[in-house]
Order: sequence, then C-alpha cells, then structure tokens
Amino acid sequence: MTGLAADRRTFLKGLGVLGAATLIPGCATSTKSPGSSGGASSALSLQSNLSSEQAKAAMENLVAAYNKTGGSQVKLNTVAAEIFRTQLPTYLTSANPPDVYTWYAGSVADSYAKKDLLLDVTSVWDSMGNYSKAMQSLSTSSAGQKIFVPTSYYWWGMFYRKSNFAKWGVTPPKTWAEFVAVCKTIQSKGIPPIGIGLGDTPWVASAWFDYLNIRINGAPFHRQLLAGEGDFTDPKVKAVFTKWREVLPYFDPKGKSFPFQEATSALLAGKTGMFLIGTFFADSAPKDALDDIDFFQFPIIDPAVPVAEEAPTDGYFASKKAKDPEGTKKFLTWLATPEAQNIYVQSSSGTAIPANPEGKSADTALVKKGKAMIEGAAEITQFFNRDSSDALQPTADAALTKFLDKPDQIDKILADWQAAAQKVFKA
Repeated sequence: MTGLAADRRTFLKGLGVLGAATLIPGCATSTKSPGSSGGASSALSLQSNLSSEQAKAAMENLVAAYNKTGGSQVKLNTVAAEIFRTQLPTYLTSANPPDVYTWYAGSVADSYAKKDLLLDVTSVWDSMGNYSKAMQSLSTSSAGQKIFVPTSYYWWGMFYRKSNFAKWGVTPPKTWAEFVAVCKTIQSKGIPPIGIGLGDTPWVASAWFDYLNIRINGAPFHRQLLAGEGDFTDPKVKAVFTKWREVLPYFDPKGKSFPFQEATSALLAGKTGMFLIGTFFADSAPKDALDDIDFFQFPIIDPAVPVAEEAPTDGYFASKKAKDPEGTKKFLTWLATPEAQNIYVQSSSGTAIPANPEGKSADTALVKKGKAMIEGAAEITQFFNRDSSDALQPTADAALTKFLDKPDQIDKILADWQAAAQKVFKA
C-alpha cells in the first residue's frame, strides 16, 4: 500500500522503535451483552485474521483487557487467515456485518473506502497527534477521510537458523552473486537452499516478485505497475522473471504443496536453508527457537537502484454499518494507545513494531537489526496487495505459481497476467 507512502525519513519520523509483528467460519455478528437493551450496550464484533496460535492468544489478551475498561464489550471472532482474505468483501457487504476488522492500511483499505464500506474514523485521529505523517497518509482515503487505525508494522527478510549456517559453513550474502554462491553451497549439503510455502498461501510468492522488482527497477516503478499505470508485459518486468529464474533450481520442490506455516517448520527443522518471509512467521515458531533465528537483507542486485524494503502496516478498520459507531470509535481509540499495542507485542512473538511512537518494542537483537534495516532504506513499500488491492492479488497468485511450474513460458504468463490485471483495474 504505498501509493501513499513517503520516503524513509518521512515514514520513520514519529514511528518510534520497532517491536512485535502480526499475521493474516462464518461471519460474526454483533450480539447483545447480558442485560443489554441494544444500542451502545451491544457487544461489538471484532473479526480477526490473526489465527496463528501466538497471535490469536495475543488478540484474546487484547480484547480481555479492553473489556475490563467498561463501555461496550467486544466479542472476538478469529477466522483462518486465507478464509478471511477471500471472505472480507462478503463480510463488509453483508446486511449485518461485523463491526471491526483486522487488516491493512493504504491502497487496500482505500479500495474498500471507495465502495463506501468503511466507517469514517477521523474523530479517532484527534487523539493520535503523535503518529507520523506517513502513518496518517496510509490511513487516509482518497476522499480525504481517515478510515484506518494503524497499530503495528513489521519487516520482511531472508530468514535462517544461525546454527545451520554455521554448520554448513556459509555466511549471510549481501549481493546477488554471493546469494547464488550460498545457495550452491547449501545445495551441496543435500539441503534445498530456499524454502517457500505456496500450498493455500500462494501470496507468499509475491514477496519474491516485489523484492526482485524493487531491486531491479526501483520502488517508484513497482508502485506505478501495481497501481495500473504500467504493463506486466513491459521488458522491465520480464527482467524480474529472468533474474528469478536463475535461482529456481534452489527452491524446495516440496514447498509448492504446503503453506508458509509448514515452510516455517521445514526451515526450523533444517530441511531448508533460507526463507523469504515477514516476521509474522515467528508466530508459528516455538519461542525456544527464536534465539537461533536471524535474517539478512534481500540481496542487492543493482547498486545504482535506491534500496527499498517492505514494511507492511497492520491495524483496524470498521464497517460503515457498525451498529454502535461511537462505541466502535472508542474501541479504535483505545487500540491506538501505547498500552493496547504493548499488550499485543508482549503477548505475541515479539517481532512486531508498535505504530504508536510511545509503544515499546521487544529489546532483542533480531528486532534491533530489523529496525536498522528499515531505517537504512531509501524507500518503504508494503506488499503486493497492499500496494495494489486485494482484488489484484489473485492475478499475482496465478501468474507466479505458474511461473514456478513453467518458467520457460514467461512471455505467455506475463501476457495472461496483464489481461487479468486489466479486468481488475477496469472493474
């Protein structure tokens, strides 16, 4: 979601330190609390995609803490991440939608605001004066209304186990050539160098497209392409796939059949060497393994291209049909506080970054390193769907998974991708 994102300094000013990150049946509806007569006393429904064990527990702690503050009670409904992703448009357009949702800032939130589905939370921002201008921009619709309350952000990187790198005799690479050399060494040990979990989480492949594109063509080109101002058949896009093809022999062939959670398990078990993923993967990892986890920056390909990094922003928006708008805004105001964000950070894996500048991040080497990487970036991007829309993500899923299966069909894949993308942009 960074059609609205500013440069590195603008983004980071006022954000404070980096801290602990968040991840992605049936539609929950508002229910009345005991003895209520409706209206403001009805329980607010919070639809959450944070379904990994640690993230779900953190959300439960967060809601329990709010419910002790008085006023409207909140009922948490946790939905499996991929179900949530596909059902979100249905939730928002239903006759009796959930009141509040975990989701993303920027372009993806604005796409729902353009359909007049989100509650105007401008008044909530009256108490959020310490948030940065970049956070404000990411939370503002194209019509000028505040529609989102950011609560955390996180980084992506090439994660690995320090003990395994030491065992294999490799060190974190900085350049593409060094990266390929590391892949060759790990493969010589009988280990697939690069893990990936496409299973029912095919969007993970988009991280590879994002990073290769911003490393080769730069963040401005990437944003324009994802905003429909470019063409996926552009030779610059083909160059991304040509470079990607160089390392396809090093991908774990089993990774196409299971989701990122299992790819995380494979990495931790030493069955793969590296994994390009966001810090939310730590919510699927045993806490006793976290001290052995490290990451390196996605390799530099062209030193002349300003370095960009992905730092997606998470938080909440609300339905325009929220049954208790004032109670909903009160809840969102509380979620924006350091107190609330600290509860989440302390209850989860400790790899997310509080959006409130006064929030406290985990004081670990991993978080400090992530902070330094983001601070050193020339530009910040979000992630494929966040820089475009949820509607465009399936077109990427189809194109990228096909490329991983049939890399010799790049031209046809890109032509099909462009045709599918045009339908989304014209919708």
